[in-house]
Amino acid sequence: MRHGKKFNHLSRTAPHRGAMLSNMASSLILSKRITTTVAKAKALKKFVEPILTKAKDDTTHSRRMAFRDLNDKETVKILFDEVATKIGDRPGGYTRIIKTGNRLGDNADMCIIELVDYNELLLKDADAGKAKATTRRSRRGKSTGAKAETKETVAETKVEEPKAVVEEAEVVEEVEAKVETTEEAKAPEVEETKAEEEDKKEDTDK
Repeated sequence: MRHGKKFNHLSRTAPHRGAMLSNMASSLILSKRITTTVAKAKALKKFVEPILTKAKDDTTHSRRMAFRDLNDKETVKILFDEVATKIGDRPGGYTRIIKTGNRLGDNADMCIIELVDYNELLLKDADAGKAKATTRRSRRGKSTGAKAETKETVAETKVEEPKAVVEEAEVVEEVEAKVETTEEAKAPEVEETKAEEEDKKEDTDK
């Protein structure tokens, strides 16, 4: 009977389950990525991550504890010499599960479980995202500078507006003065023409 045993037995006895997880953990450390079912991947995640945490402390005791779970000297050597230095700065979450769909035949949920720090594509995307974020900040700074420049230009135009109004008023006064002078010049000519017309009328009357 299960009686409160909530973990997934994976339809295996305890020795069989332990041996399977040990072999899968060794394969994950050697290959950095394996394909399996989602249920096995979740069980493997709980099994292998404490081992990876122990590998950060390179002591004889931690090596023996890792060998107890992995049962493979070559895997323990790679774990402490290569993987531990790669995951040294990560506080946890050393593995990632990526679902790949269902398996033909039994329709089981399949996935890829991998070590996070060995996926170069996702690491490049993360670096590119950081670079874009920095460029956006610089653009915001430029936009504020452009706003300040526009404010300065607006202030300059506002200061120059009264000068333009004064110049326009002077031009209008000059035009009016010219019109008055032309009217004054035309007035005597109009009077002379009127006098000539009156003389002609008198001659015709006679």
